[in-house]
Amino acid sequence: MDYHWGFLLKFQHIFFLLIFIVITFFTENYFLDVPELIWSVLSVIIFNVGIYSLVYFYLVPEFYLSKKYPEFILYALISFLVSSLFRILLQPAVFHMNFNEALSNTKFLFNVYTAQGIVILVASFLGITKDKFLIEQDFKDLGEEKDQLYLDLLKSKMNPHFLLNTLNNIYSKSFQPSENTSESILQLSKLLQYVIYDTGKEKISMAQEFSSIRSLAGLYQLKYNNVLNIGFNIQNEETLELIDVPPSICLTLFENALKHSAVGVEAGSYINVSYRIQDQELLFEIRNSVSKKKNLVGNMNDSGLGNEAVINILEKNYAGKYTFISEPVENDYQTILKIKL
Repeated sequence: MDYHWGFLLKFQHIFFLLIFIVITFFTENYFLDVPELIWSVLSVIIFNVGIYSLVYFYLVPEFYLSKKYPEFILYALISFLVSSLFRILLQPAVFHMNFNEALSNTKFLFNVYTAQGIVILVASFLGITKDKFLIEQDFKDLGEEKDQLYLDLLKSKMNPHFLLNTLNNIYSKSFQPSENTSESILQLSKLLQYVIYDTGKEKISMAQEFSSIRSLAGLYQLKYNNVLNIGFNIQNEETLELIDVPPSICLTLFENALKHSAVGVEAGSYINVSYRIQDQELLFEIRNSVSKKKNLVGNMNDSGLGNEAVINILEKNYAGKYTFISEPVENDYQTILKIKL
């Protein structure tokens, strides 16, 4: 069983079995001599492993976990009475137990009822708590799958139409080779390398993240003949290789800005990207124009899916240590990400 709690569950069974063997040995020791004592203890253990399994693997999941509490109590009580009666009738006859004034059959009955009660109660308790453990593990697994889905979402944010158009542009320019053609191929190669390899890592350096952002910006610049107003203000550049972040977070925010700023389409459109370390915080900020053909609410709704994915990844890695702001400012739009280092 590939669960986080698998070892604990197995350990519980083994630990209880060992304790039960010791208890059975010392209680049976009053009435039997070796070697009958050994055979009696062995038969009691084998018998009770069956009773334990019946309660743990059948009664609990079939009745208790199905909220059939009266039926569960009834069948658990029947199991207790039948198993106790079986031992009371069979053990003295098979193993010739010695009863006298000091060791009366009353003590034997008390030992049997106590042992069978313990077996059924412990099996019930462990069977019920096992469900809690597995639910907790399933919840954890679902959380990890959800995080992976959000990460996959970020990876898929790279617009396939843009990549296809870029390849078409490179193809059309290849008939008249130029430096732009070579540069386009180089930037596209860097970007694809990032998407294929770097996004599969748990964290990458800010240098790698900025490399992908610059490659994407470079492809847009080449597409529009290097007339786009996309600026980068990088301070504390020496820290880019030292700070690791989950992949695609900053790239996704930059893609949102490219998508909604109308750079290359409307005059006066722009994107400004800044990075710095301030008060032991990583500060990544994007300020961009907003397309005049769409209202601000529409832009916010369009980028909401990407922002939601970013927030979920941040919450997993930096819970309580980050600030994320994505909002309109006057006629522009700003996105601010702060991460405490």
